[in-house]
Amino acid sequence: MSDTADARALVPGAMDRVTARVRAVGAGIWRAPTPCTEWAVRDLVAHLCFEHLWAPHVLAGTSMGVVGDRYDGDLLHGDPPGAWQRAVARSRPVWTATDTHAARVHTSFGWIPVEEYAEQMLLDLTVHEWDLARGAGLDEELDPVGVERALSYIRRDPVMLTGPGLWRPPVAPCSDEPRDVLLALLGREVQMTALEPPPAPVSRADPGPPGAPAPRRAGSGS
Repeated sequence: MSDTADARALVPGAMDRVTARVRAVGAGIWRAPTPCTEWAVRDLVAHLCFEHLWAPHVLAGTSMGVVGDRYDGDLLHGDPPGAWQRAVARSRPVWTATDTHAARVHTSFGWIPVEEYAEQMLLDLTVHEWDLARGAGLDEELDPVGVERALSYIRRDPVMLTGPGLWRPPVAPCSDEPRDVLLALLGREVQMTALEPPPAPVSRADPGPPGAPAPRRAGSGS
């Protein structure tokens, strides 16, 4: 278990690990399926971009209504790596500037402590890093500190398991390793199975991040 008291300190490293995954995706892989059953690899990256374009507003304490729909629509513009890099450029520096953060932030769960938002974002980055790796055929090992922190959070916050449309139903873990337990709690089959291709392209106005206006749907974005 990490002895980092504040999850905000762990988010930049989790973003860096996702960046390495995005850079490793082959040119012909962007429409490959992922464990997020309605998202191809490119849709998953679009979701992550959406989250991290929102993050600076959320951390500043801006309400969702003020941000509105400015990030709806196509965020990739035919260049998923470039889109992710642009989102990172906006989001990453803000996570380390903790003196600029609001004490309470506005998310789809309502107003919550900023530390809680960081836990949710770390969880999302960690699990979607694995989803991206599985979909793109990359190495599936995850950072053990991020895994332990995300697992600890999910175990103590039932809303992340039982809230409407947040995650798929849990499955039996294939081992007692923390990574496998975390992924199983969120409906991921770690043992290799064939992935179903996603349906028609998903609108960017579909499932959003913890700070976004649209709720996630079970079995789709998560």
